[in-house]
Amino acid sequence: MPAENISMRKIKEILRLRYQLSLSFQQIADSLNISIATVSNYIKRAQEANINWPLPAAMDEIELQRLMINQSVSSQPRFREPDFPYIHNELKRKGVTLQLLWEEYESFAPATAYKRTQFCELYRRWRGHLRVSLRQVHRAGERMFVDYAGQTVPIRDPKSGELHQAQIFVAVLGASNYTFVEASWTQNMFDWISSHVRAFNFFQGTSEIIVPDNLRNGVSKACIYEPDLNITYAEMARYYGTAIIPARVKKPKDKAKVETAVLIAERWVLARLRNREFFSLAELNRAITELMVDFNNRPFKKLAGCRRSQYELLEKPALQPLPAAEFEFAEWQKIRVGFDYHIEIDSHFYSVPYSLIKKEVEFRLSSRIVEIFYRGKRVTSHVRSYQKGEKTTIFEHMPKSHQKYLEWTPAKLLCWSAEVGPATQQIVNHLFEHSSHPQMGHRACRGLVSLARQYGAQRLENACSRAIKIGSLCYQSVANILKVGFDRFPLEAEPVISQLSQSHENVRGPAYYSSTDDEFIN
Repeated sequence: MPAENISMRKIKEILRLRYQLSLSFQQIADSLNISIATVSNYIKRAQEANINWPLPAAMDEIELQRLMINQSVSSQPRFREPDFPYIHNELKRKGVTLQLLWEEYESFAPATAYKRTQFCELYRRWRGHLRVSLRQVHRAGERMFVDYAGQTVPIRDPKSGELHQAQIFVAVLGASNYTFVEASWTQNMFDWISSHVRAFNFFQGTSEIIVPDNLRNGVSKACIYEPDLNITYAEMARYYGTAIIPARVKKPKDKAKVETAVLIAERWVLARLRNREFFSLAELNRAITELMVDFNNRPFKKLAGCRRSQYELLEKPALQPLPAAEFEFAEWQKIRVGFDYHIEIDSHFYSVPYSLIKKEVEFRLSSRIVEIFYRGKRVTSHVRSYQKGEKTTIFEHMPKSHQKYLEWTPAKLLCWSAEVGPATQQIVNHLFEHSSHPQMGHRACRGLVSLARQYGAQRLENACSRAIKIGSLCYQSVANILKVGFDRFPLEAEPVISQLSQSHENVRGPAYYSSTDDEFIN
């Protein structure tokens, strides 16, 4: 609609909506049912005439019409066009705003400079002509987008000839579009974290935010407002001083950057490798690296430079420095403590304080160490063992009774037996040497210790001497001798058995047994 054909009421309404309510040109056009061009035209004329809202009390419609409609177009000054590609790149720098860029633009030549509002509007129009993937302005060093490509690459085993499908990991920086691509065997947690670490090394720094898709390895529970992050993934983010903000479910704009990078990687890299056969993961990654160097150095079509130059100029200085050492992958899991105060991890058993029996704990498992946590507090740690079926036990984790039991080592039992006497020492040595299992011998010796506490060391020594004489060097014989009291008699004398009554018909008497063999024969 031509500007001259609208009423003065609409002109005043344009001024009110713009300067009083700060509506955009589009919102004003929708409200008044006029074109954006008409709104822009009248706002521009108002700026040139220094007209604001509310209108001065002395200004009537005739004066407003003279200033807004009847002014000569030829008298309008020529305005200097801003350098929009420069503005677009500068906005990616940390702390740079359109207000600052307009002030710099206006200070160079105020007479030919657009006002701030028109300057911003012209930039937004220019940006609207860029590709959709470039309309979203990302501040340098702010975001890194990560995802897996849907396409895989076959790798043939050189020995068996079997084909394995390699997964393609893609990471892209938001401001420069500098892209990292690599192949891994799987999408499991170890490969997911390792690909992140190699991406950080490639970029030589970390962004403030990592934006993954709602991949299960990264996000254990997808939620539009509060997604639950995988513990290992969150630990990696803390180590590198970055934050993870997953893309919202069913919000494609949140991950448009990486989806575009994935599409480009599939077309630029994988399509070019489709007719090549690979026999190792390293061979495939070398081919990907060569193609990605060309891709990142490829000039932009509508902007100056390329991905690498934008990275060197804008992104790299804004990235956070890397730690001195790489992140060490560690797996987190929950497990319940058994009745023996041990937890099983990878077929090996590790002890925890016995007070945690039947409690649920968390463990962090790395290649070198096992750390165990209860309610967020680390309660113990062990050097990781790869011996299947074995136990790693810390003495202090055991109940007091178990501690006392294990205090009696074989060496200590041998020393104790020597202090009691030679007979006791002989039986202890015999038990250790001739038991079917070392544990059985240890248990029998511990039984002798209990007998010493119950009957005294001297009686135990006497009982052991009698057991040796009768040739029964075992715990049960010593215990029976002490129970009956045979240890109280000298070894040379046999214990006296009380005489039974001779009157019973079944008692033959000593004369019966002194009879000769001839008497029995006869």
